[in-house]
Amino acid sequence: MKYQWRITKYNPIFRNENGHYLLDEWICPSEIGKVLNGDLFTLENYLLIENAYIETIIEFLNEKKHYSLRVIGASNTSISNEAKTSMLYENEFGEINIKEDMLVNINEIRIICKMRLRNFVGFQLISKNNFFVYFGWDYYMYIGSSQKSVTAIDFASKNGLFVEEYCSPYYFEEKDTTRLVEWSEVGVEIPLVIGSEEIVNVPLDEYRKIFNLSDEHPVFGVFKITEEYRDFFQTFLNHKMDFSKYEYGMWAGY
Repeated sequence: MKYQWRITKYNPIFRNENGHYLLDEWICPSEIGKVLNGDLFTLENYLLIENAYIETIIEFLNEKKHYSLRVIGASNTSISNEAKTSMLYENEFGEINIKEDMLVNINEIRIICKMRLRNFVGFQLISKNNFFVYFGWDYYMYIGSSQKSVTAIDFASKNGLFVEEYCSPYYFEEKDTTRLVEWSEVGVEIPLVIGSEEIVNVPLDEYRKIFNLSDEHPVFGVFKITEEYRDFFQTFLNHKMDFSKYEYGMWAGY
């Protein structure tokens, strides 16, 4: 990914030599209603910034003439009834069932990015070897592209965001990827990983078949291993798989 940027509401002139931001600003929409630096952080203030983030993503896609992205790393995709009482919840959030590897169009991207920025769900967005949107902690957003995006960067700047050339801490390539089979005890209230073993030299297409993933999915993330594929994974493990005692999954990342 030749071009990468960090895009945030944080003005880089207020960073110290170590990159730490020095001003006391909101970092999460849950802070709406608080007084920060003497100013009340209102819902209106928040929505202006949120909209700038989302429409910046759309501007990048429009400039690239690319109108869909794929969801990876999906987590916490079921919004609780308690969360639905939040002033930040919108009925349209219930109309999209976010799933790993799903392909989303421009309109869906707008909706699910609202959900992501409001901390209702977790995911990242990619187009294989072409484009990504990674959301970090504290309202940091990272965009990567195979092409320059002058118009989109100008749009972001005009809408109160700061664009810095910056390699995303969430970006890594296949050569940097580690994949582990992990196991935890069956029947415990809070499953904890009690063992793991790295597996190597498995073609990505094999994983894609097992986990029912598209050709575009990089096979990063967490995946459940069912007993149906015991023989396949056992080939690569010293650990003796026992589904009566353990639940298994594969973790893939950097």
